[in-house]
Amino acid sequence: MPVFRLDERLIFPPPHLAEGGLLAVGGDLSPERLLLAYARGIFPWYEEGQPILWHSPDPRMVLPAGELHVARRLERTLRQGAFRITFDTAFGRVIDACAAAARPGQDGTWITGEMRRAYKRLHRLGYAHSAEAWSADRLVGGIYGVSLGGAFFGESMFTREADASKAAFVALVRRVRDWGITLIDCQVASPHVARFGAREWQRARFLAALDEALEQPTRRGSWRLPPGDSWAPPALRAPGPREPG
Repeated sequence: MPVFRLDERLIFPPPHLAEGGLLAVGGDLSPERLLLAYARGIFPWYEEGQPILWHSPDPRMVLPAGELHVARRLERTLRQGAFRITFDTAFGRVIDACAAAARPGQDGTWITGEMRRAYKRLHRLGYAHSAEAWSADRLVGGIYGVSLGGAFFGESMFTREADASKAAFVALVRRVRDWGITLIDCQVASPHVARFGAREWQRARFLAALDEALEQPTRRGSWRLPPGDSWAPPALRAPGPREPG
């Protein structure tokens, strides 16, 4: 399969040329290149000791924000205030915790030191964001990713208490949905995001939806809530058929 070698020029090959998902190797993690990559449906994914590898998988795991599914047990946990949810309050701690989290079947992490520095730069520029779940004053879960136009590209999440990362994920999706961000990119299939309604789309469908989403303005800058405030879930719907949780 063809894999393209990048140089200092800010260009990428067309994503449809990524057979097996891997499109290109090399380049850098400058903010300009990262933002161009996301706008083209491409993201970096590699391990320590490897060159930078750029991917555009087919199929693509996608969650339309309006189709978020939350099991009643988790909804109840959110309503009861088990976690305090904030946004962009501890981005550095979230990405560092994601890098340190143990992953079944993985010996190391793809969130290398180089990657952490690059996404912290994007955060300072107002493009990368986090949602945090707190228990008292302890950070117990979170998620981070990149926002462009009407799309949010989820990168990674971590949890230190049951349901903490789920709470952060649900809060993030509901908040961006209220802002008109409709496309949540989950990159590759996993049971964790599938339970929320994410499903696989053919790459061509994803890229068409991404082009449409990018017609919206980017909500750039801090997503922090006002001092002393935290995200609260909407009231539960009237009781209905029991959902698995």
